[in-house]
Amino acid sequence: MIATISSRGGVLDSDYRIDVSEVNRNIDLVDVIAMYFPLLRKTLLMDLRTNDVDGPMIRVVPMANTPEERFQSLIKMRPRFGKPDTITIIPWPKYVDSVVSLGIWDHIVRRFADTGSAEMVRQCEKCLAELAKLEREEMTRAITGENYETIWGKPGVAEVTSNLLDDESDDDFEDEDDIVEDFLEDDD
Repeated sequence: MIATISSRGGVLDSDYRIDVSEVNRNIDLVDVIAMYFPLLRKTLLMDLRTNDVDGPMIRVVPMANTPEERFQSLIKMRPRFGKPDTITIIPWPKYVDSVVSLGIWDHIVRRFADTGSAEMVRQCEKCLAELAKLEREEMTRAITGENYETIWGKPGVAEVTSNLLDDESDDDFEDEDDIVEDFLEDDD
């Protein structure tokens, strides 16, 4: 789904599947793009507007809760530009490396390289490295269970071990022995 949100409100264009050619077209043409990664709760915010003082910007920022919140955060980051007419929002529910493998990253870097700033190309690479690091950390948390809860309620190793140690199974055997002895005494 790509949505172009107007500063005047309303969704101008949306689609519920990722169309790589459409993503690349937007990256090649629009000035302000927010590619967000829901799993990471982060956004790759790209603003290619320039003036005599400020050049383009690319940053990894926290995900906004609403389009209006994104407009406001962009105004705070880049006050000399004011509110952009539109922000193209691109949700990216896939892995970070798929942005590279699908050729989208080349479009992003090329767009910033076209500004003539080698520093912006380096900044692009720093953002990609940051997103990849955040994704690795999130995957580690998911595997280890940090900040995650199972929906199945299966006990972990610690709980099973604890239950085995707390189990008074020896007493159960003694009780069974008493029953056998009682039974044998009754036969006499």
